[in-house]
Amino acid sequence: MEKKLEPLLNIKLIDAKSSQDLEDAFHVRREVFIKEQNVPDEEEFDRADLRSHHVIVYSNTRPVATGRLFKDGETWLIGRISVLKEYRGKQIGKLVVDKLLESAVKMDAGKVYIHAQTHAVSFYEKFGFVAYGKTFLETNIEHISMVKKI
Repeated sequence: MEKKLEPLLNIKLIDAKSSQDLEDAFHVRREVFIKEQNVPDEEEFDRADLRSHHVIVYSNTRPVATGRLFKDGETWLIGRISVLKEYRGKQIGKLVVDKLLESAVKMDAGKVYIHAQTHAVSFYEKFGFVAYGKTFLETNIEHISMVKKI
């Protein structure tokens, strides 16, 4: 039996203010949130994109996963974690979150918050995030707030 080789993965951290690679992150988010989860385009993209640090994972040259980290006032937020359907279950989402948390440490974040879709709570708990408060709807999808001390 022939073993199928995993595609070459490349992880890139970009600063939206100085990068043309932002469209690659948007491509992944369009596929996952807009096409799969029916999030309205106007709710998926916001001003935070332009002040965020984005992680993009490429399989060879194809963008397959992304996420962002940004500061809102004194609060650091991770969000928009997304992996293309055919790349899920391969630890790629873990690569994204690890890289974002590494960036948060370098920026002395102290605490990092996330609005997690409720089906993904156990995924984020593996990184040390703790859920708090009540569930709420965001883009018609049930979420809960989570926090991690850095």
